[in-house]
Amino acid sequence: MGQLGGSDRVTQMVKQALELGYRHIDTASNYGNEESVGKALRESNISRSEIFLTTKLASEDHGNVELALNRSLTKLGVEYVDLFLVHWPMALLATGHALQPDETPTFVDTWKDMEKLLDSGKVKNIGVSNFSIKTLTTLLQHARIVPAVNQVEMHPYLPQRSLLSFCKTHGILLTAYSPLGKYKYAAANNDIVDIAKRSGVTEAQVLLSWGVQRETAVIPKSENPERLRQDISLVKLTSDDMHRLDMIHQKPGMHQSVCGFHSSALGGSCFGWTYAQLGWDMVEGGVVPQLDKS
Repeated sequence: MGQLGGSDRVTQMVKQALELGYRHIDTASNYGNEESVGKALRESNISRSEIFLTTKLASEDHGNVELALNRSLTKLGVEYVDLFLVHWPMALLATGHALQPDETPTFVDTWKDMEKLLDSGKVKNIGVSNFSIKTLTTLLQHARIVPAVNQVEMHPYLPQRSLLSFCKTHGILLTAYSPLGKYKYAAANNDIVDIAKRSGVTEAQVLLSWGVQRETAVIPKSENPERLRQDISLVKLTSDDMHRLDMIHQKPGMHQSVCGFHSSALGGSCFGWTYAQLGWDMVEGGVVPQLDKS
């Protein structure tokens, strides 16, 4: 959804998803599509109370949390969101310059402002996105309220096993974005293809089922009505299937991020923070995500 921006395509996609039975809609301020999502919600026949709506605080708004929420609510045309996430731990200036971890507002400062929103009735739950064990540990030392959710990139190529264990221990639901790991990889992987053929489902259904059986939430995206129809139907994977999928990332060259926001600057960074500052230098026992060259 985020890659499409604001358009009639987004509105149509959300309406189709709701008609097929989807009830969790995930968007964000900097996706530029909150108005299109809101239009779909108004044009659908689904009661607002049946929909779980998530949006996110942009890094440029870390110092203006309440104002940013109100702006999102206006664009969405709703009185509340079910989940409001801190999209990234770093704050960005309007120029795009990233404040460093010890510069104000820190993500702890931002979280304290997020906590205040719960009394307003405008958010039902608050959480974070792209947080690691390192940044979550710092946050939890100062938080009055434990984040309900941590949304991160997660798929068999980047399974985030240590982070999943940490979040389960602290009662934080881990939600996977890019749960298909870019579908071209899934469609070319022998293990995934074999499991899909034997189960009589698509490779995407295998990946989404793997995520759900790990007790994580998954948020796939598609404009294709048939794929939307398929992706909402999961399959029960065997323990052997789960093990094969769990082991994919250990094969040479397979442990990697498939997202395009990585930079080789500073030895590996995202939006002005190094992997070490983000806590990503400890992913899966010290292996940093590889940059997707495709």
